Amino acid sequence: MKRGSTFFLKAAVILIGIPVLALCIFLVPEIANFAVELYPDHPYLKYLVYMDLYAAAIPFYFALYQAFKLLSYIDKNIAFSEISVRALNSIKYCAIIISSLYVLGLPLFYLIAERDDAPGFILIGLVMIFTSLVIAVFAAVLQRLLQEAIAIKSENDLTV
Repeated sequence: MKRGSTFFLKAAVILIGIPVLALCIFLVPEIANFAVELYPDHPYLKYLVYMDLYAAAIPFYFALYQAFKLLSYIDKNIAFSEISVRALNSIKYCAIIISSLYVLGLPLFYLIAERDDAPGFILIGLVMIFTSLVIAVFAAVLQRLLQEAIAIKSENDLTV
């Protein structure tokens, strides 16, 4: 396969990471301060918001790194290998971790939405949960297909 055939996808992975980094830098502190404004008698909410949203960013960036590695494996013609299966497995677990962190943070979304009378805020949390679950299921399906393709390839190598 040509060396730069996945260049567009690698650029897309990088471009996905940039807005999330901007959100982590600019929007997360605003959300944390807003939570403290809504509940001034609970200043610890600020740190809970920080922990939940920043903790979700760590597996997100690890999954992006694994996707970038997977695209590099495709460039090197080693896409049908065990290391690609491991990268997909890592992406699957990262998506499950992100979804779990947002499930744990859903009460924070509820508190903010209830006090501010903005039910759409809960919907944002639910979208994050289900998007992560869809990515986890998609990565699991790809992982399974890749394992079967590797098994078929090894059988063909033995028969020829």
